[in-house]
Amino acid sequence: MRLIFGIFPLLVIPVVLYNLMAMAFGGPVQAIDASGQLLQAQAAPMANLLNERFLGLPMISGVEWVLTKGDAIVLLAVIFLFLEILKSTSTGTATIVNHGISLLIFILCLVQFLLMPNFATSTFFILTAMTLLDVLAGVIVTIVSARRDFGVAGDV
Repeated sequence: MRLIFGIFPLLVIPVVLYNLMAMAFGGPVQAIDASGQLLQAQAAPMANLLNERFLGLPMISGVEWVLTKGDAIVLLAVIFLFLEILKSTSTGTATIVNHGISLLIFILCLVQFLLMPNFATSTFFILTAMTLLDVLAGVIVTIVSARRDFGVAGDV
């Protein structure tokens, strides 16, 4: 089980969650109005869903703090990015496989962001940037950790 946890990139979870929301509830980019004219959406159809209220809490100041669905996905991704950076401190084979899969996830996110209308949102751009940071930070942290392991083992 630990090997699967080491190989599995956790940022897949918010990316898959966004994909499920986009595919199931995103809506079309083009629509036909009552007069038969073709209307082209100016923004991603997914934007309205991401801006819906997810959670609201009353504050001591008297206002209500509202967390949107898009914000909740980004918050979840930040937590998983932190855990991914912690996982990258190990130097085993599972970590290297994890970095490779993370790179594939970044490429997939980049392609979706550039080519698919429901993915052209700020929330998905931040997820894409986080997958890039996962790849870069993971590789850098692994290299530094491996160099320190080598230095301790080799008395360098």
